[in-house]
Amino acid sequence: METIYRTWAETVALFEERGFPQETYDSLYEDEYILHPGPAALPGSLWLDDHQYRHLNPWIKAGGRPEYEGIDGAVTGYVIDGDLHVDGNILNLEDGSPSLIVLGDLTAANLVLTGSSYLLVQGDIEVETFVGNSTDQLVDVQGDLRAALAILWDEFVPEIGGRLRGRALVPDYLDLDDHGVTVEDPAPHAALSDLVVPEILLAGGEDPGDDTHLAETRLRYEHMIDRLVRGLPLIRGGRAVAPLEELPPVK
Repeated sequence: METIYRTWAETVALFEERGFPQETYDSLYEDEYILHPGPAALPGSLWLDDHQYRHLNPWIKAGGRPEYEGIDGAVTGYVIDGDLHVDGNILNLEDGSPSLIVLGDLTAANLVLTGSSYLLVQGDIEVETFVGNSTDQLVDVQGDLRAALAILWDEFVPEIGGRLRGRALVPDYLDLDDHGVTVEDPAPHAALSDLVVPEILLAGGEDPGDDTHLAETRLRYEHMIDRLVRGLPLIRGGRAVAPLEELPPVK
C-alpha cells in the first residue's frame, strides 16, 4: 500500500475523524507527515533513527522530502491509520528522529526509546520488553501497555490511559502512582533473576559506579541495549529477532 505525504491540516483532520484526542497530538510538530492509509505489518525491525537508517524505512518514498535544513529527505513522523505489527524490534537511539503515531494497536518484539521520537498510540501496546530513557520524549498510549518487563530509566514515564501490565523497573525516587500509572504485575514476588537473562544483571559485588539507577534496578544498561540492537531478548524465554544487517526485504 503506497504511503502518502499529508500536510499538518490533513493530518489533524484524520486525527479528528478517528477520535484521537487533541491533547495527545498537540505536542507534535505542525509539519508534513507520511501516512500509511491502513494497518501495517513489517517482517523485520523498525529503526526510527532518522539519519543512519532512513534507507531501511519501509514507508518513505525514494529520496524522501526535498532537502530540509541540510537533511536529505527529512521526515517529521509517520502515521499508521490502523494497527501496526512489527515482527522485530522498534528502536530509537538518537535525537532528532521522526515521531510514530499509530491509530490502533501496536505490537512488536521489543520497544526501545532512548532518543527523542514521540510515540502516540490510540490503542494498546504489546511487547516483550519496553525500555524508555529520555525525558525529551513523549510516549502516550491510550490503552494498556503490556510488557513482561518495562524499564523506565532516569525520570522517563509514559502516559498510559489504561494500565501497565507486567513487571516495572524504576528508580527508587520515582513513584508511578504520582504519575497516574497503575501497574499490574502478574508475578510480583518472582525474583528479577528468574525473569531476565543473567547477562544483563549486575554480578554480586559489581560496582555500578556513579549510576544510581544501575544499583537500584541491578541492570547493566549498555549490555541491555546492545542485546536489543543485536536482536537478542532480555527476558528468559524471549524470542530473538533479525539484527539490523539481516533484515528481510519489505514487501
